[in-house]
Amino acid sequence: MFFDVPSEPLPYVLILSTGMTFFTPSILVTFIGLLVAYFWGGLQAVGVTVMLASLQVALSFDNAVVDASILRTMPAKWQRRFLTWGMLIAVFGVRMLLPLLIVTLSSGIPIHQVAIMAAQQPDLYALHIEAAEKEIYSFGGMYLLMLFFSFFFQGTKTFYWIEWIEKRLQKLGQLASVEVAIALGILLTVQYFLPTEHQQPVLVSGVIGVVLFLIIKGFSDLVDSESSHKKTKKGLTAFLFLEMIDMSFSLDSVIGAFAITQDIVIILVGLTVGAIVVRQLTLFLVLKNTLDDFLFLEHGAHYAIGALALLMLYALFDKVPDLLIGGLGIAIISSSILASIRVRNT
Repeated sequence: MFFDVPSEPLPYVLILSTGMTFFTPSILVTFIGLLVAYFWGGLQAVGVTVMLASLQVALSFDNAVVDASILRTMPAKWQRRFLTWGMLIAVFGVRMLLPLLIVTLSSGIPIHQVAIMAAQQPDLYALHIEAAEKEIYSFGGMYLLMLFFSFFFQGTKTFYWIEWIEKRLQKLGQLASVEVAIALGILLTVQYFLPTEHQQPVLVSGVIGVVLFLIIKGFSDLVDSESSHKKTKKGLTAFLFLEMIDMSFSLDSVIGAFAITQDIVIILVGLTVGAIVVRQLTLFLVLKNTLDDFLFLEHGAHYAIGALALLMLYALFDKVPDLLIGGLGIAIISSSILASIRVRNT
């Protein structure tokens, strides 16, 4: 594997046994990816790969912050599994198999035929992806919206970034299941204004996103209250939670990739390079204790997640530029970093 992970706690995991910095894996993967792109399609393919990797990083910067907040609480064994198994799932599961599965479920075409279509008829494959994008955005948008609610509705927060918003949300969170009620209310409102043929698929996909979040979050809460096999269960739950967050963040980049190119090989290479850079960024945040040094960084990431969720729901009606999605997230997180610096210097 690219990550040589010893058994020590995470900060020591991040330094490879060769003595090189932990950014080495992403540099190597980037170099190999660009080499593959060059031999596949020349300099033009290299340029497209760089664009796709940049798209992935821009859209997933807030993902890295949220991942870091979860990763630092995981047992060391599951941290290592996140670096190895999790990376394989992120690359081959989410960015290669997930689009194939989406086309299979939406079209009824067997998955092996969809794989052949992706390799031999990329134009047709892209049309199938586009045909399923409303269901994709509904699922991803509702899952991320629940993630946003779960952070700001919790009653244990003791400090706030935008106090007048967060205190009201925290007070509202005292009502039982209020986040579910609000999320489903938003989903019902959104699907009501869609054309009739899209209403049921969007509603079903959105409900699946909400239910899946509740199952994983509920299991996590249950594990926290039990003592038997607690570390194993908690590590597994956090691992699954991280992978689901990664999948939700990857949905828009997978769809956006087809607007840049329909070459499935270049899409896979570009998004893989971007995914590994994001994963290394996550580790950097944990190593440097960035979430402790910048008090509002996690707040900013969750505000960016809320904004992304709303943009994905808006995309059910009209195209949202990728530049807006990535730029808005980076702007919100940058603002939270500046606010953290001001507080730290006072």
